Formats: sequence, C-alpha cells, structure tokens
Amino acid sequence: MRKIRVIDFITLDGVMQAPGESKEDTDEGFTYGGWMVPYFDDFSGKVMKKQMSLERCELLFGRKTYEIFARYWPHHADNWPGINEVKKYVASHDSTFKLDWKHSVLLSGNVVEEIKKLKSEDGPDLHVWGSGNLVQTLLKHNIVDELWLKIFPITLGTGKRLFAEGTTPAAFKLTDSEVSPSGIIFANYERVGDVKIGSFD
Repeated sequence: MRKIRVIDFITLDGVMQAPGESKEDTDEGFTYGGWMVPYFDDFSGKVMKKQMSLERCELLFGRKTYEIFARYWPHHADNWPGINEVKKYVASHDSTFKLDWKHSVLLSGNVVEEIKKLKSEDGPDLHVWGSGNLVQTLLKHNIVDELWLKIFPITLGTGKRLFAEGTTPAAFKLTDSEVSPSGIIFANYERVGDVKIGSFD
C-alpha cells in the first residue's frame, strides 16, 4: 500500500495560498503572493532538495497546482531532476481537462475512490504539493498518511488555509524537524491514530 504525503508551505496562521509568486493564485483578491520568498536561504534550499527527491514516489495534484507546475517545471527541469519523467496524477471533476505535461494521468469522476484505489495498490508513495482543495478532500476522507510542512514566521490573516472546516480529527507524531536561520520550521508528521484526550484534574 502506498502512502499519501502532503508537502506544503504554510504561514503561522495556516495560509498556504500562493507562497511562491505574486500572480500564482489571486483568488478572492489575495495580494500576498510570494510571501515565502524573502525567507528562503541556502539552508532551506538543501532541505527542499531532499524533499524534492523523486526516488520511489509519484506526484498527485489538484487541477490548479498542476496547471501552475505544468507551466513552469517542464522548462526548468534542471532544478528538479526527474520531474518531467515521473508519473503525475491529476484530480479534476472535468473529464475533458487536457493534460499537456508528459506522464500525466487524469483522475476524474469519483476522485476520492480513484485516489483510494491508487493508495491501495503496490507502488511508489504519492507526494501532494500545494493543491489546497485536493488536500482538504484528502483530510476530510482521512487518507493522508504524512504531512511535511514548511512553517514560515509570518501571519497573513487572509487566504486559503491548509486546515479548514471538514478536516478529520487525527493524531500525528513528529518524525523529523529542522529550523532554518530565517526561522522556517521544517516539520514532518506521521499519522498515528485517533485524537486522545485527558485531564489534569
């Protein structure tokens, strides 16, 4: 069985919208696109290089993130070796959505069931980058195994959030963490079961 691993950049208040570029996603008048860029440094680059390794993984995208990646990465593959060759699954309710990036496979119809089927198969783990709407769906249906988060030392107060209404209660354990000189917390979490509660009384 494969693991589904969500890999995302978020602010302290959980915003994940348009971290890398001003025009990346301006939905609902979002004006803070590119908020992660001033904090990136050599330390962060080294961590990201490890996380971007495509050995023993395939990619799973929502439609919008796929479109953003498909415009950029085919022309900058030197910065992400193997990105053009790895299999890319794209979740979309539009069965006519055209996939121009090679090695891309459309998941349409009942997307949740299609992803569950993929997850149950033998094969490489599935890495989900960005893809806010898709991540919300995965969390709602309790099929996320790991969260690899990059938490930036800013709050925005507006924008699409990683954890929104519908997220299933779940417990995670920290499996790895690092902090960059600029204050980015790299924290990897693994799903370990249900939420436990207690009392200090």
